[in-house]
Amino acid sequence: MIDAITLENAHLLGGALPSAHRLRYRIFVERQKYATPHARGMEWDQFDTPLSVYLIWRDEHGEARGVVRLLPTTQPYMIKELWSHVVPNHRLPAAPDIWEITRFGVDRRLGPRRRQVFGELVAALFEYGLDHGIAGYLCLTPQTVIENALLAAGCEVEILSAPRELGGIPSIVAQFPVSPDNAERVRRFHGVGHGIVRIPSEPQALAA
Repeated sequence: MIDAITLENAHLLGGALPSAHRLRYRIFVERQKYATPHARGMEWDQFDTPLSVYLIWRDEHGEARGVVRLLPTTQPYMIKELWSHVVPNHRLPAAPDIWEITRFGVDRRLGPRRRQVFGELVAALFEYGLDHGIAGYLCLTPQTVIENALLAAGCEVEILSAPRELGGIPSIVAQFPVSPDNAERVRRFHGVGHGIVRIPSEPQALAA
C-alpha cells in the first residue's frame, strides 16, 4: 500500500513523514546536490505546506522508500514560482483540478525492487487523482521519467519546455491528464493492481 499523508493525518503513522523527508535528503541533497534547506538529515522547501499531499511507499519496517509530493496549482507552486522562465509564454495553470507533482523519488538502496516501487508510485498518482477530482498533473522531472513512466505506457503527455539541466539531469516541464484510460494504461504497463492508495484514519491507526 501507498499512504496519502498530509499534515492533518501524519500523526496517525508516526514517523512516516519524517522518514520521507530523510529519503528526500538522500535523493535530492546527497545524490542530486540540490541547494535546498536541510537539517538533521531531512530535506524540505517552501512548498511543503498544509495543502501538500505526500504519497509514501514504506517497507516492512515502516521506512519510506518512495515518495512524491502533490500541490494544487491554485497555491504558489514550484514550477510557477521558480521555473516559469523555462516555459514559453509562461503558460502555466492555476486551477483547482490541476496539481503539481514534485519531489518524486525512489530509494536506490532497494535494488531490483526499485522498478516495482517506481511503477506503484506512478499508478498511485492516477488512483489518487481520480478519487479526488484531479483532472491533470504538471511536473518538472527528468525526461527519462516521463519516457519510462508515461510515454512507454501509451499515455498522452504535453511537453511544455525544452530539456534543462536540473541536478545534473536533463529535465522537462510536462503536463498530462488524469483519466481512466491513462490510469489503466499505467496499471497494465507497470503491472499494478487497483486499490493501492490508503488514506490513514483513526481506526486504521488503532488497528496497526
